Amino acid sequence: MNRPQQHLITAARQAFLQHFGQMPTTLVQAPGRVNLMGEHTDYNDGYVLPCAINFGTVIAARRRDDAMVRVVAVDMDMAFDGFWLDETIKPLLDQAKQQWANYVRGMLRELQLLGLSFNGMELAITGDVPQGAGLSSSASLTVAVGQAVKSLFSIDTLDATQLAQAAQRAENNFVGCQCGIMDQLVSAHGKVGHAVLIDCRSLQTRQVLLADDVSVLVVHSRVARGLVDSEYNTRRKQCEAAARYFGVAALRDVNGEQVSAASGLDQMTMRRSRHVVTENQRAQEAAVALAQGDLRRMGELMAASHASMRDDFEITLPPIDELVAILGSAIGEMGGARMTGGGFGGCVVAVLPTAMVKAASDAVAAQYRAPHGESALVYVCVPSAGAGSLTL
Repeated sequence: MNRPQQHLITAARQAFLQHFGQMPTTLVQAPGRVNLMGEHTDYNDGYVLPCAINFGTVIAARRRDDAMVRVVAVDMDMAFDGFWLDETIKPLLDQAKQQWANYVRGMLRELQLLGLSFNGMELAITGDVPQGAGLSSSASLTVAVGQAVKSLFSIDTLDATQLAQAAQRAENNFVGCQCGIMDQLVSAHGKVGHAVLIDCRSLQTRQVLLADDVSVLVVHSRVARGLVDSEYNTRRKQCEAAARYFGVAALRDVNGEQVSAASGLDQMTMRRSRHVVTENQRAQEAAVALAQGDLRRMGELMAASHASMRDDFEITLPPIDELVAILGSAIGEMGGARMTGGGFGGCVVAVLPTAMVKAASDAVAAQYRAPHGESALVYVCVPSAGAGSLTL
């Protein structure tokens, strides 16, 4: 498997030695992700096509003989948290300063609820998933914490899917973000050189090989995703209301003809429904296009996806639309671009021939400025391996 960037491994080990006075015995990683197709479909039991990326979380760890958990967050100015596993784990109330700690606490609480047996531990956590970019730093963190417990205590009864489900419950039940399963599942199941088509109802996954001459470009708009949590939960409630109208478990079970004929739906709910139904189809078609190396078709699907997010789901912003247009012009018919992530800022993803990466990056550098004048941040992402142990 491809290793995380060496500076993360070094930083985690050094922080562990500094704070805990000895070297760690275990080193684990879990990647972030970029979603190539299928936005806001996961919590509708639909299809998504993400890939794990070469940005993620690294944890240096050592087990303790008592029930004490001690955690240091390298990237939060060495912030510290400590608590006992033999007492009820409760969330910290200062979300602005302590949210990182609640992801750790929530994951350990979920593993306890599964009946897994483990003692206390010491953890030094670091990562390089860009914050506020929609590349799922939170899933990377929770999955990495779960992987650390698995590795420290040799727990082989928790498979990758169960690990992802526990991480999702930590976000839903402990942190309070009603996210779907996509981010955690691809962080656990990623494979080098592949995207992962996920059926979010059955949780079945299918690896989709990307050709060697195809690249994934992620462009951060430098617009922070300030509304994403509240608006995400609002969109989820709107989709649930639409499913109740159609009398189905989720919008996964509705087709385009039903949406068009739904005269009793208000216009907003109809648009939300139409996005989910058409996006599910696009995710499945995109998996076929990628597997066949058909970048022209992939580009068409990405353009349609972005238009749907902009017009029907209403989660893009003008700077994001501008970035997509710039990349679309630079790439032409040889691939495509779309917003990726929850929306309201964050990143755009492009799929294109590797030979065109420089031209696309140069176009963004020359033509785009964020609302406060910043240039975009451009990342060439490598489809990477899912969570696992690293060699010390």
